[in-house]
Amino acid sequence: MNKPATPPPEPAVSRFPVPRLEDMPEDIRARITAVQEKSGFIPNVFLVLAHRPDEFRAFFAYHDALMDKPGNLTKAEREMIVVATSNANQCQYCVIAHGAILRIRAKDALIADQVAVNYRKADITPRQKAMLDFAMKVSATAHEVGDADFTALSAHGFTEDDIWDIAGISAFFGLSNRMANVTSMRPNPEFYAMGR
Repeated sequence: MNKPATPPPEPAVSRFPVPRLEDMPEDIRARITAVQEKSGFIPNVFLVLAHRPDEFRAFFAYHDALMDKPGNLTKAEREMIVVATSNANQCQYCVIAHGAILRIRAKDALIADQVAVNYRKADITPRQKAMLDFAMKVSATAHEVGDADFTALSAHGFTEDDIWDIAGISAFFGLSNRMANVTSMRPNPEFYAMGR
């Protein structure tokens, strides 16, 4: 008589130790609990980065300053930058997680896949393509950024503050992408269906 197959173990969310929620500092635990209450689950990025509490606080402070601020870039456009550059950096976690957020913010079930695979063919505006061209340049060859890039972006109505935001988001997620890859951070299954 054959025994029923044992399901494979759940893959680890990180190759580094992940602290238990009850062992985390109070401020970090409170932030994670608030996210869990809002979304219904804890995104693995919070658990993985809680391994280093001071860096967790700095990371999310900078994340929030870039992603939640008012300005000429919409929240969906900010997520487009994350998805396009994260794909170029081969960051599975950020493409999946921020792709879900992009679908929700843009109210478009197709946009995240289009932007991740090839934003130049995506159903986005010429202004958004110029924004992503610059974000990709910052991500891959920032040393080549020059006055011509500012002129091109200005022609699409981007201000100096907008250009700083595009560059900041691209650069910040370069850090995030690399740490997600080094830690082997796994996307939560919930992200795959969000906004579809």
